Amino acid sequence: MTTIDIHPHIIASDAKRYPLAPLGGHQSDWSRTRPVTLEQLVAAMDEAGVQKAAIVQASTCYGHDNSYVADAVAAFPRRFTGVFSVDVLAADAPEQMRHWYGKGLTGLRLFTFGSTMSEQANWLDDPKSYSAWNRAGELGLSVCLQMSAKAIPQAIGMAKRFPGVRIVLDHGARPVLEDGPPYNAAVGLFDLARYPNIYLKLTPRVFAESRKGKATPETFFPRLVSEFGASRLAWGSNYPSSEGRLPELLTVARDSVASLSKVDREWIFAKTAQTLYPALAD
Repeated sequence: MTTIDIHPHIIASDAKRYPLAPLGGHQSDWSRTRPVTLEQLVAAMDEAGVQKAAIVQASTCYGHDNSYVADAVAAFPRRFTGVFSVDVLAADAPEQMRHWYGKGLTGLRLFTFGSTMSEQANWLDDPKSYSAWNRAGELGLSVCLQMSAKAIPQAIGMAKRFPGVRIVLDHGARPVLEDGPPYNAAVGLFDLARYPNIYLKLTPRVFAESRKGKATPETFFPRLVSEFGASRLAWGSNYPSSEGRLPELLTVARDSVASLSKVDREWIFAKTAQTLYPALAD
């Protein structure tokens, strides 16, 4: 089975060539304590049996300077694409987006919560960002949203305003699942299924949540597929931000969705990724 990862990160060992510029001014702990270089990511992917990846900009390390991701894609153009970050409120955001798109980066990530940012930012649906969203539609970029559940109404608003833009919610929109079936606490998550341009990224956080309290992977993931369809779900390792070796993270992911059909698993581990990032198609 082809396996594509849509959420690994890379951290360079050369801080002079790739200087630190973390959003908010504070570097994330994971990028300091367990950094993984491009070469190490390639080795980990080879060991795990991951053929391709969409490398996500480490915003809490490099901010909006996507140079390392761009250089990685240039070095392995048939194996990688990249998900870049820009200040979408800036007047030159559309030009910056075209610049990074020209470097082979085919996704945009908006970092509004998580890691070094404990409070949900309020700018996700700011009208100043509309020109950037329009440019995303023009270029065919998928837009990843790193956000808390508090921002779901804003995400819905943007999905409705820009129906031609594929929106990918990092960490599956961070659902709370410990109440177990029928997962009433996750009703907000399931409500998102009515918006066809919203996709979910299944990361270690989702797999861990599916084992808390009364939740089980065997009851949650079939429900998730029944709501969204496997064609709107994609695996992302979050390596090395999530602790553990890449082969181990992939094993947990595969075990978590083992109750699904082979066809559904093919979508989750490869085909949805190729829909979101056509550059990763065979």
